[in-house]
Amino acid sequence: MLTSLMIPRKRFKAKKLLWALLIPLGILLTNLSANSPEIIEKYYSGVFYRLIGQGLSILTGILPFSLAEVLVLAAAAFLLVTLISIIVRIFRHSRDKKYHILNSISNIIIFVSAVYFGFLILWGLNYHRQPFSNLSGLEVKPATVDELADTTDYMIKRANELRTRVLENGEGVMKLESSRKEVLQRAGEGYDLISDTYPELKGKFGRPKGVLLSKVMSYTEIWGVYFPFTGEANVNMEIPESYLPCTACHEMAHQRGFAREDEANYISYLACNAHPDADFQYSGTLMALDNLLDAVRRSSIDKYNELYAKLSEGIKRDFEAISSFSRKYDTIIGDISNDINDIYLKSNNQQDGVRSYGRMVDLLIAEYRLKNLSN
Repeated sequence: MLTSLMIPRKRFKAKKLLWALLIPLGILLTNLSANSPEIIEKYYSGVFYRLIGQGLSILTGILPFSLAEVLVLAAAAFLLVTLISIIVRIFRHSRDKKYHILNSISNIIIFVSAVYFGFLILWGLNYHRQPFSNLSGLEVKPATVDELADTTDYMIKRANELRTRVLENGEGVMKLESSRKEVLQRAGEGYDLISDTYPELKGKFGRPKGVLLSKVMSYTEIWGVYFPFTGEANVNMEIPESYLPCTACHEMAHQRGFAREDEANYISYLACNAHPDADFQYSGTLMALDNLLDAVRRSSIDKYNELYAKLSEGIKRDFEAISSFSRKYDTIIGDISNDINDIYLKSNNQQDGVRSYGRMVDLLIAEYRLKNLSN
């Protein structure tokens, strides 16, 4: 009887070991991809992901709710139950205690291995595609403080003009032209209009979806997230209205296979500016201006003060509303979430970590240079 029990267990362990091998296999695949951006662009991002990403997105887009949110909660419940099971086994006096503990731990390893490898295959290799600057023809190179200031001054003028065309609430803060839910339904219009200029952004995808537990999400300081396993662009519906359109377009950029945060920000700016509605145009421009002003402040505080003084009072109120929202949810949970996000970005070859969001400025300056050359 002992022998008959041991054989199945050995086979069982062997099968679990094979699942665990997905981790080193994924690491190997990542390293190979990092050294072959042209191949990844042509065959993975341009063919495989375009098919699988759109297929998943269209399929889950039928659902009126975020399937991603359900799966994340289910995964959290699975891990919690497994950990509780391990703790219970530790304190139980059972002949098979050691086996059951190891079995539970191996289940977690299998789960992590499958998620990690699935993430790479379904979306993660997009981190190693060619930069968007190469695809768009923008020449990204080091900029002087004067170039940065000139680009920021241009963006301030555009933002001031657009601010006069959007609605305000009773507190003088920017208000959307429609409900938050309708913003998600309108978000794809900008992409439709720029897809001829940027064919890599073409495609049929499900609309962005609002997260039901958005208030909880706010405490993590996450405003949006793309979920590769369902192809859904998920948006925190609690964030300030001025940032809702550009956040939705940001996640839609991820949905189209652009994984780098800096590039997703710039693509969001492009899609928002091409949008027929003023609230989208203003949202994208405000986000770009926010990035530029932050870069100026780090370069020259005097130049920052000079440029900030040029902002309209409406824009200043909008920035203050954004800052007030961020302060409201500034907790240790958000700090932990930022640390995790930093590790995640660095693990995917974005060595600046969360600071990589600032590199959007290089693309904005490159675009400004190109406009000046053509004029």
